[in-house]
Amino acid sequence: MAAPRTDLDSTVDDDAPDAYRDLLGRYARVANLESGAGVLYWDQQVTMPEGGAPARGKQLAALSATTHEKLTNDAMADALDACEGIALDDERAANVREIRRRHERNRSLPEEVVEELTEQQSASQRVWREAKAEDDFDRFAPTLETLRDLHVERAEAIAPDRPAYEVMYEDGEPYLPLERLEEVFEELKAGLVPLIEAIEASGVDLPSPFVAAGPYDDATQRGLSEAVLDVLDYPEDRGRLDVSAHPFTSGNQFDARITTRFKPDDPMDAFTATVHEFGHASYELGLPDARFGEPLGASLSSGVHESQSRFWENHVARTEPFWEGFVGEANDHLGTDATAREAYAAVNQIYPDNLVRVEADELTYHLHIILRCEIDRAFVEGDVGVSEIPALWNEKMADYLGVVPDTDTDGCLQDIHWSSRFAAFQGYTIGSVLAAQLDHAMRADLGDDRVDDLIREGDFDPLWAWMTENVHRHGRRYPTDELVAEATGEPLTAEYFLDYVETKFGDLYDL
Repeated sequence: MAAPRTDLDSTVDDDAPDAYRDLLGRYARVANLESGAGVLYWDQQVTMPEGGAPARGKQLAALSATTHEKLTNDAMADALDACEGIALDDERAANVREIRRRHERNRSLPEEVVEELTEQQSASQRVWREAKAEDDFDRFAPTLETLRDLHVERAEAIAPDRPAYEVMYEDGEPYLPLERLEEVFEELKAGLVPLIEAIEASGVDLPSPFVAAGPYDDATQRGLSEAVLDVLDYPEDRGRLDVSAHPFTSGNQFDARITTRFKPDDPMDAFTATVHEFGHASYELGLPDARFGEPLGASLSSGVHESQSRFWENHVARTEPFWEGFVGEANDHLGTDATAREAYAAVNQIYPDNLVRVEADELTYHLHIILRCEIDRAFVEGDVGVSEIPALWNEKMADYLGVVPDTDTDGCLQDIHWSSRFAAFQGYTIGSVLAAQLDHAMRADLGDDRVDDLIREGDFDPLWAWMTENVHRHGRRYPTDELVAEATGEPLTAEYFLDYVETKFGDLYDL
């Protein structure tokens, strides 16, 4: 582990003002309830029997209502007011700022809306899985429409004078304006579309020795996933690997669990998914133990979280130095004899005709995201009806990627996200952009050659330590723009991502 561990009870904030201690005690109950709900969600996706869904919805709804009441009640308001005018250092002031932001954002939201939305989200998970398995969008459509309406009702209760979609977006990205995100999207489209076209025109083929040797059973692929987690030093006492329909990470600095899924014909799909989720877990595990239950002990935003998964997936596990050190392990598990260069090329193939976002390559992935964001926003704002989504999806797939899915299972039903939230896909692209910027800053600090040597040798502690020092340990101390500036010395920019992909794929595809 990169970050030193301390006992949770060993750093009690004894010298804090009484009003501040009271506020944090109240907020800790909120955070602990939310953490408990997260375990129930993990169980629902991983181990809960199908028949448990109705009860689980009621359990999660009750927890949400209780959490909401404790966050927004008069006692919390009084505790916040009592901290006004008290001299606080920067970290304590950040805790108060974040608690107030959440309190004020949610105080006008009726408890019954919170409870109803949570129960509907839980029930929709099962409906989505069934609809996807049966390629039946009509089965999911009424649930999707109900969820949209409840999310809009929630957003309008929070901020009746602002567009509902922007309010929803701020759930995941409270400090990065939507307008800035749209500018990044335009920069990416301008840079990625011609790069993808040049790759397609190059005629270069990068066949995968791993695909050629398949298929692989689940046990073989699980063994490979466990092997890379061992190399990355994922701690057994604070994490676990399971299987779910859609890979995800759940937890905190004491218990950060990840899931993956297996594709028989391509073991690199599960491999990269496992490393990706490890990246999310590394963020949780890098948060300060002693701040558990405080905003300073929680992750900042969906985009910053995604930067950690994208860093480990793309800037570590998709690099040639990584495969120079790991290819032997992969060959042992898969029964192959790939060279490091062949493995490196295999995990960096560009295939614009791919239909599924989570299986997409590093470049076309962002066209998948832009497509979803455009449909997402049009649906929330009422410009597109639920029945129009499949056709619109296929139209945008043809426009952006030149391919149309034969089924809704591979089309508009492929993602789990709409069964719980809207205005959330942006974080994936923000994360990729920020990951490249952080990688550039890390290499400036540690040295290009040293970073490559560390990756080649499987010595990842210095990389994890750098991320912990510059990102993880701050929790929510800084708004996003300030955190990026603290870590990299400049505001968020797409420049480093575009430079990185042009250099890497220019080399791979002889551009």
